[in-house]
Amino acid sequence: MTEHDDRQARFDRGMALLNEVSGGIGPAVVDSLADVSPELAHQVVAWGFGEIYSRPQLVPRDRQLVTIGMLTALGGCEPQLRVHINTGLNVGLTPAEIVEALLQSAGYCGFPRALNATAVAKEVFAERGLLPVETTVD
Repeated sequence: MTEHDDRQARFDRGMALLNEVSGGIGPAVVDSLADVSPELAHQVVAWGFGEIYSRPQLVPRDRQLVTIGMLTALGGCEPQLRVHINTGLNVGLTPAEIVEALLQSAGYCGFPRALNATAVAKEVFAERGLLPVETTVD
């Protein structure tokens, strides 16, 4: 297999996984960067999904929960957080689990970041008809 073939195989594997877990947004990711940085688009798909997300040590549901927590902690990643909250729902996370993870994040990365992330989650849940979120308090 040539280097080009290997590069294409990683991209194809990544695109298949990205489309599977995200509901088909792979082409939009590539298209959004086509006129400015097609190589970044390639790496997001080939490396991010073809190499990292495709590893078997964590199931997609758990990977999304980790990713949502990290994007919340970073702050300023609301567009990516929107994608990963949607993807989390696609791979089996419930709105209540996402809300609980965002509540947990407040203790580690602060209320402003947890509030911003929760606002993004609320928008996603509203778009998907998932409000109000059913949570229980013991």
